[in-house]
Amino acid sequence: QVHLVESGGGLVQAGGSLRLSCAASGRTISSYAMGWFRQAPGKEREFVRRDTWSGMRTYYAESVKGRFTISRDNAKNTVYLQMNSLQPEDTAVYYCAANPRLLGGSYVYDYWGQGTQVTVSS
Repeated sequence: QVHLVESGGGLVQAGGSLRLSCAASGRTISSYAMGWFRQAPGKEREFVRRDTWSGMRTYYAESVKGRFTISRDNAKNTVYLQMNSLQPEDTAVYYCAANPRLLGGSYVYDYWGQGTQVTVSS
């Protein structure tokens, strides 16, 4: 139903900032709640943040509280992840995802982007 493409990843020094973009096509992002995930080599995929949708609050992982912010630009059909005060442990492939559904007591996302690499050097 919707195609997601992430961009904005790259190499940044510790303490720096990056803004990731997730451009959607096929459907308007207003139809979906959106989330960001990340996966480091050899690690499980980790939830980062979810935005508000239909009056729901934005949720976030404790590890990124106060550093990462999610936002939308509905006119551009794009969702963003603003990442500040980056640390080497933030190094991972970052994915955006759409349309969480509650399944077996946890949320499953129906649509995923291809991911964008974020590397933070010390």
